Order: sequence, then structure tokens, then C-alpha cells
Amino acid sequence: LYLNSNKIGDQGTIAVANALQGNKVLKELNLNGNRINDPGAVAIAEALKFNGVLTKLYLYNNNIGPEGAKALASALKVNSVLTSLNLYYNKIGAEGAVAIAEAMKGNKVLKACDARFNYFSNEAKQMLTDLVGDRGEIVLLV
Repeated sequence: LYLNSNKIGDQGTIAVANALQGNKVLKELNLNGNRINDPGAVAIAEALKFNGVLTKLYLYNNNIGPEGAKALASALKVNSVLTSLNLYYNKIGAEGAVAIAEAMKGNKVLKACDARFNYFSNEAKQMLTDLVGDRGEIVLLV
């Protein structure tokens, strides 16, 4: 489902998340450029805990901050089907990125995570790389 740049914001994202919880078919969801903040990311994260088919999630170019990233990290700990997560150009910061990286260590299904341009320092980037380094086959872009 391609909903790129529709400016749905948190309210629209929450509606999509509610539908996603019962989804048995949709494998790819593109919510790039939709002015999603932490409340929308939290709703998507909750849906991921129950969704058993979505394999690719694109959240590029939104306003997701540390709280949204921590919620997504929590979902990654229990989701067993998501293989690709794009968080490029958000505002997750070092705190959110560390939460995602720690969740990725235990998640054996996720194969790609793009977290570039998210307001973290070179030290935070190295910490992310180190945290995920033991995971094996994964592409982490920071």
C-alpha cells in the first residue's frame, strides 16, 4: 500500500494502524512523508505487535522522535515477520536509535534498517553499529 506524501498525520496514521492490526494480506506499507509524529509511530508499533504478514515498512521523512522509535523498538522485540524498516530522515536521535539497535539484536528476522539522517552523533552511530554487529546478516545504515 503506497500512501507516500499524503499528509495523513497522526490521525490518519492511527486509522491505518487500526486497520493493520487485523490485516492478513498487506505485505508492504509506505507511509513516507506523511507528517507522522510520535503518536502515529506508537500506533504503528502497536499494530506491528499483532500483525503477522507485513514485511516492509517505510517511514522515511516524517517527524518520528525518540518516543516513537522506542515504541517501534518494543514492537521489533515481538514481531516475527518484518524484514525491512526505513526510518530515514526522522528525528529519533541517539536514544531512539539505541532502543532500535538493542531490539534488533534479539530480532532474527529484520534484515535491513535505514536510520540515516536522524540527528545522532558519530559516537552514537558507532554505538549502533557495535550493538547490531553481533547480529550477523543485517544491513544497518546510519
